[in-house]
Amino acid sequence: MKITVVGTGYVGLVTGTCFAETGNKVTCVDIDKTKVGKLSAGQITIYEPGLEKIFLRNIKEGRLTFTTNLEEAIVGAEIIFLALPTPPGADGSADLKYVLGVADHLGKILTDYKVIVNKSTVPVGTADKVSAAIAKHYSGAYDVVSNPEFLREGVAVDDFMKPDRVVVGTRSERAKKVMSELYAPFVRQGNPVIFMDERSSELTKYAANSFLATKISFMNEIAQLCERMGADVDMVRRGIGSDDRIGKRFLFPGIGYGGSCFPKDVQALIMSSDEVNYAFEILKAVELVNANQKLHLVEKIKAYYENNIQGKHFALWGLAFKPNTDDIREAPALSIIEALTALGATVTAYDPEAMPNVKAQIGDKISYAENQYQALEGAAALIIATEWSEFRTPDFDLMEQKMGNKIVFDGRNLFDVAKMKDLGYHYESIGRADSTRTI
Repeated sequence: MKITVVGTGYVGLVTGTCFAETGNKVTCVDIDKTKVGKLSAGQITIYEPGLEKIFLRNIKEGRLTFTTNLEEAIVGAEIIFLALPTPPGADGSADLKYVLGVADHLGKILTDYKVIVNKSTVPVGTADKVSAAIAKHYSGAYDVVSNPEFLREGVAVDDFMKPDRVVVGTRSERAKKVMSELYAPFVRQGNPVIFMDERSSELTKYAANSFLATKISFMNEIAQLCERMGADVDMVRRGIGSDDRIGKRFLFPGIGYGGSCFPKDVQALIMSSDEVNYAFEILKAVELVNANQKLHLVEKIKAYYENNIQGKHFALWGLAFKPNTDDIREAPALSIIEALTALGATVTAYDPEAMPNVKAQIGDKISYAENQYQALEGAAALIIATEWSEFRTPDFDLMEQKMGNKIVFDGRNLFDVAKMKDLGYHYESIGRADSTRTI
């Protein structure tokens, strides 16, 4: 099939590349000439494990191309995917100006039947708005379909190539046939393509992400109780996760969720609910818990230093909101940095992938190390904010040598409490009986 993908951000680039990998001819469109130039030259613009290999292969085979010209890109295309930003506004609502702007443009240049697919995360009713924007200029046949993405950063290629389900919102039999053919290679093992109406599909994405965010905030609340009651959150997690009605995933406590999806989607669903005069109180609580949890380590640090960290220097391992990505959107590490520096502390950070993005956002507000051990030099304590694999089994002797002390505040529960006690570390984590306070 011939496919056009409008937008070459995270979702657009993964979508276009993976469709090309199954033999489709894909043209990706973006208004950013510099980005299009880099992509055309084989320079991938996002970090996502496994993506670069198939990206380069499909460019070489001529199945994946890039352009700034939308009109040329849609010639002969059967499907047009809209993978455009929907950033949150000041009130948390999703901004549809990019999606509706492209829809308006499409109305002016369409000449034959196309399936126009909303791949972006959009509020309920957006398919109707896209259809109306096209209809202002074009009276021919077309269908607007909702097809939300469920990609997890760090494993997005596997998620796309082997989806546990594909959700398609359309009431058009013609569009349903096209989408069934498109996704057939991805669901050969029997995972479902679930067809529904457009509004249900749009709500499904927000509901899924908001439910997962709720699980995270719930476990962080349980972790807070564990710290106050002398219980161990790891034991509680195992106890409830073995119940198949609950499941094991998204029950790991930490310092809050971040990234491009959960914060934005929770806010957007709250706003959508407000618009129909329904107060979604659970999600409002989820959002509040998450905001507080991002600063939980800072409270532990302040308590340890008796509310005086003026002039102290800290090492920070991890800047991305999760491992295996360079995404720093809503990353807890940034909240920690902001709080510590506001209290007069200094920070040296290390992250395998995210340091350029942080430096572009906050500049020289902190220092950046070339490796995890260099970050420790002269630090009063180590703070762990992202659970990169390389942080899980460090050289503890070298850590002590670099810092001159044995103090760790771990926001991701990477280390065994008993082991840290045996090593003589003052070790504080999240929701566990940290009987390691040896200093």
